[in-house]
Amino acid sequence: MTDTTSPTPVSNDAPLRAKVLTVSDGVVHGTREDTSGAGLAACLERHGFEVVERALTADGVENVAEALERLCVNFAGLVVTTGGTGFAPRDQTPEGTRRVIEREAPGLAEAMRSISPLGRLSRGVVGIRGTSIICNTPGSPKGCVEQIEAIIDVLPHALRLLDDRPTSH
Repeated sequence: MTDTTSPTPVSNDAPLRAKVLTVSDGVVHGTREDTSGAGLAACLERHGFEVVERALTADGVENVAEALERLCVNFAGLVVTTGGTGFAPRDQTPEGTRRVIEREAPGLAEAMRSISPLGRLSRGVVGIRGTSIICNTPGSPKGCVEQIEAIIDVLPHALRLLDDRPTSH
């Protein structure tokens, strides 16, 4: 059954909304703590976003794609993933993300990678699905925050454009 309700719009005075998806076999199985998801949520809140949901999924293309599809339904806002962007065999977050996005935003992904030397090892992508912007960040607690902070200044404007709201230009 298709949900036909409209997402809540991103008005110029409404708080920006975000969701955080942790992609980690270790967290799912209880062998690791979700410090990256917690760090991202705190970072987003410091920058004025209302974190309306935190979710968790195991690594793998299908798991990531299914979780992102669910998180984006009728949602106008930012969806940030942490984990699964590296070179390990189970690091397949970018592949799962590419299955659900409608358009890529390569400039944002490039800016995120350029923030530090280790950022160049991230295969993360940024793209649009409906009225959501999806950003992949690494699973490192420091790396995920650094990468989202590399683009946090332009995200409010991008979200308002995506939701077809008035902007300053």
